[in-house]
Amino acid sequence: MSPPEPEPEPEPVPVPEPDSDSDSVIDDHARALATLLAGRRAVALVGAGLSTESGIPDYRGAGRAPRTPITHREFLHSAAARARYWARSVIGWPAVARAQPNAGHLALAALERLGAVTAVITQNVDGLHHAAGSARVVELHGSLWRVRCLGCGAIERRDALQARLAALNPTLAPVAATSIAPDGDADVEAARLAAFRVADCAACGGLLKPDVVFFGDNVPRPIVDESYALVDGAEALVVLGSSLTVWSGYRFVRRAAERGQPVAIVNLGPTRGDPLAALRVEAPLGALLPRVYSCLTNTPLADSR
Repeated sequence: MSPPEPEPEPEPVPVPEPDSDSDSVIDDHARALATLLAGRRAVALVGAGLSTESGIPDYRGAGRAPRTPITHREFLHSAAARARYWARSVIGWPAVARAQPNAGHLALAALERLGAVTAVITQNVDGLHHAAGSARVVELHGSLWRVRCLGCGAIERRDALQARLAALNPTLAPVAATSIAPDGDADVEAARLAAFRVADCAACGGLLKPDVVFFGDNVPRPIVDESYALVDGAEALVVLGSSLTVWSGYRFVRRAAERGQPVAIVNLGPTRGDPLAALRVEAPLGALLPRVYSCLTNTPLADSR
């Protein structure tokens, strides 16, 4: 059977120029996005920009110094790289674990309950969608809340591993993080890294790895296929807080555009997907998304719970 003919490209939704984050401009942006969503089943593709208001920085946001995260190959083949990763993670983890969903996360979960958003495909590994109450979440890059043994496949909670790592490295655990990344990576003095002791799998003594996709690794095929199926079953795609620099997320924008689905992109700064967007908005998500909910329901978000 030949594939169905794609629908005509959607007409761009009028939207004011992103020259202000004032209440009136954000209200205009919210109405524009609500207009695009009204009567459509949408999938949300989420990046680190949604979590910045929860205190978790992104990799490429304005004012961020360049940072080189660990690669999959480094982690597998270098004991020193693994020790460096886990030492930095011990310090960075408490900030990630303490983070709470912000107004954007809560509004996105409310939009899912409303039926305007059918699922969330997230590039984030912080677990904040689940904490906010989102039900259908595909974690493209995994979750920092899980650790997997590369030998026996056993799963351990990250907070349980934190306790074991702290016991092995009592002088390191109390150190406060001065700078962290979205994956919980924190800056650590070189002298502290030399003596760091890495914990092994409690079940088999094997190599432990956070259950996330490191740079240079591939998103597992079943996760990709599930995400494509969600996009194919939707009538619109909404990108929230992602520059779409990496292919793992950008592919779904390409897919939606190829199928004639309107793509809305909300991000502070340019994105790789801007030429494919029917609607392009620059606004803080914590302010915008609750207003989108209000536009669709004529009810303030606080009154919806």
